[in-house]
Amino acid sequence: MKRILTIVMTCVMMVGLLAACGGKKERVPDVDLTACFDQMRQDAGFDEFYMTDLEGEMLDSYYPGLSEIPTKQFLAKAPMMSGVVNEVVLMQCENEDDAAKAVTILQQRITDQAEGGAWYPESMEAWSRGQVIQNGTYVAMIASAEFQSTWADDFNALFA
Repeated sequence: MKRILTIVMTCVMMVGLLAACGGKKERVPDVDLTACFDQMRQDAGFDEFYMTDLEGEMLDSYYPGLSEIPTKQFLAKAPMMSGVVNEVVLMQCENEDDAAKAVTILQQRITDQAEGGAWYPESMEAWSRGQVIQNGTYVAMIASAEFQSTWADDFNALFA
């Protein structure tokens, strides 16, 4: 009887240990992507009219398939007219699978621009330093000639 009780208790303890080893997902904080973009804009010293929303046909031509991904928050911004690379997409997807799809689409934009789509050597160089960053369901594409690291730091700070 003691042996059976010992075996049962050992099994219960092992199940408890295995359950404790189960991967706990770190909770990603809720963040306001509009406030994040406002901070990026202020860091750059841009007024509120320098960058405009990319939407409709322009959004679809820059990022084919991105508008089909369900989001909780979404911003895509670029200057109306500028020879300087400054393009930002910030999004919170419904789930991590959708976020992974967004990463692929946004990385393709960077690759296309860096490999000749941006036309000018300086612009292609700036695009080659562009980044796609994912934190859980949050995704950012940041391409900036002058503010690349500052803007990436602003986005990453939301999750620190």
